[in-house]
Amino acid sequence: MTATPDQARAVREEDAFDIARVDAFLKQHIDGLAGSPTVKQFPGGASNLTYLLSYPDRELVLRRPPRGAKAKSAHDMLREARVMGALKASYPYVPAILARCDDDSVIGQDFYVMERLSGTILRRDLHAGLGLDSDGVRALCLGFVDRLIELHQVDATQPGLKELGKGEGYIARQLTGWSERWRQAATEGSDPCEDVIAWLDAQQPAHDNASCVIHNDFRFDNVVLAIDDPLAIIGVLDWELATIGDPLMDLGSSLAYWVQADDDAVFQSFRRQPTHEAGMLTRREVVAYYGERTGLDVAGWRFYEVFGLFRLMVIIQQIYRRYALGQTTNPQFAGFGDAARYMGMRCRRIMAAKA
Repeated sequence: MTATPDQARAVREEDAFDIARVDAFLKQHIDGLAGSPTVKQFPGGASNLTYLLSYPDRELVLRRPPRGAKAKSAHDMLREARVMGALKASYPYVPAILARCDDDSVIGQDFYVMERLSGTILRRDLHAGLGLDSDGVRALCLGFVDRLIELHQVDATQPGLKELGKGEGYIARQLTGWSERWRQAATEGSDPCEDVIAWLDAQQPAHDNASCVIHNDFRFDNVVLAIDDPLAIIGVLDWELATIGDPLMDLGSSLAYWVQADDDAVFQSFRRQPTHEAGMLTRREVVAYYGERTGLDVAGWRFYEVFGLFRLMVIIQQIYRRYALGQTTNPQFAGFGDAARYMGMRCRRIMAAKA
């Protein structure tokens, strides 16, 4: 059975840009474009924004930061494009980059344009058109984890990749960096979470497990499934946070979004991918499978689990701060302050659990 491609929607008013300027720029940099594009916006976009540009005979995808974004390191579109360009030859799931723009006169921000991979992107629930039973869902889940393992096995010493990171000490740098981001993102009524930061500092491993290419946002809604084969992953998207780092930190970041069937009702309300479906591995099973396939020691997993949730808490709070400051009016962000506080409580629950 087949499923429809991921559907773009009308552009939100606050996320609109000058289509004519973008069209003129692209025709200078991409051969063969003809006619005028229609523009729609893909769902999501809590961090960076993604648009579908439909020309009469070709579809392109444009990526740009949200309006009001100030942290260059957190919304660096040109870096994302460089990462994808450097990784493409070794990891075929990366879409091809077609144009990059650092001219603020076009839309006021850097952006890039890539090929459109026509396929299915999973959101909150599996749709019936995929035709997957529990065995099929399990195969889909294992394939998803396998794609992450394949990424971690890419030769990170290649030119264009080795420059992405700073080498040994990734875990310590991440803990310091995300702790500072948390403090900077504080708003009235936010939870200081200094106890969580202190626990992470005390529990952090003495050394990184390895240094490899990591995605840092590897989720089902960032992979593209073939339209005619839902078990075939044909693309991996959203490389904004990719770097050279510790693979278990990457897995921890991924599993922070992994809401399984037996989680509490509050966490269930946050679910944005179908990880609760019958056949999906639990978080514990994913970690065990990853450890078996890679040979990495996952005995100290609790640190990576708490850090992944803490990192997600920071991201949620950063988005809420933009909403609280009026830099975005997207109503879906109104509850992100409460969501960040819940993540802090979830961290504490895992911290207090028996090892």
